[in-house]
Amino acid sequence: MFPDSAHPLRVEATLDPRLTRWAWLVKWILAIPHYVVLFVLQIAFLLLSVIAFFGILVTGRYPRPLFDFNVGVIRWSTRVQYYSSAVLGTDRYPPFTLKHVPAYPIRVELAYPERLSRGLVLVKWLLVAPQFLVIVTLAGSGWSLYRHAEEYSPYSPGLIGLLSVIAVVILAVTGRYPQGLFDFLMGLVRWTLRVFVYAFLLTDKYPPFRMDLGGSEPVTGSMLKRAPA
Repeated sequence: MFPDSAHPLRVEATLDPRLTRWAWLVKWILAIPHYVVLFVLQIAFLLLSVIAFFGILVTGRYPRPLFDFNVGVIRWSTRVQYYSSAVLGTDRYPPFTLKHVPAYPIRVELAYPERLSRGLVLVKWLLVAPQFLVIVTLAGSGWSLYRHAEEYSPYSPGLIGLLSVIAVVILAVTGRYPQGLFDFLMGLVRWTLRVFVYAFLLTDKYPPFRMDLGGSEPVTGSMLKRAPA
């Protein structure tokens, strides 16, 4: 599915070229039905993560049905936040589904790990702590790692919220969403999701301490080698 050198998490996004200037003011209201459903899904996510912890500890494998469900929750919540709060890069209402929707403007995929380290499952939270501290600063005070998947708020005091507000204010004034801000925000979203899936045991691939900017995943060295001349 992914080249060997690529991160197992892939986040691809397309900026809607015809965003409505003022729709962002009401999107959070329109998304309330999603928030209600996601509240229940959050609880299920946490419970299944605890079960997965013991599954990995005993067998070295993340139970596949639990993995698919939890990735689906991340996928769903990321679509909702992309629409209603973080980035605000589309006017297309998000679907009510855990499944991958290739046609939606933001797409999240995570390769299933056939084996996971039993030892790492005990210390991942500690290993990722330096990145977690940076992400907390970027996302705003009072922010928690799990709530990244559900509570990316442009009205929070963090950098992500501030830049999201700036982007849509520029959109309202000029009719255009600034491409540079979109690329930067997507870098923050991608970095934070990488930290999230590592901390919640969905991969053993340690998140790179960097932002990969833009709507598309970076082209890896192995992919460049296979590119036609």
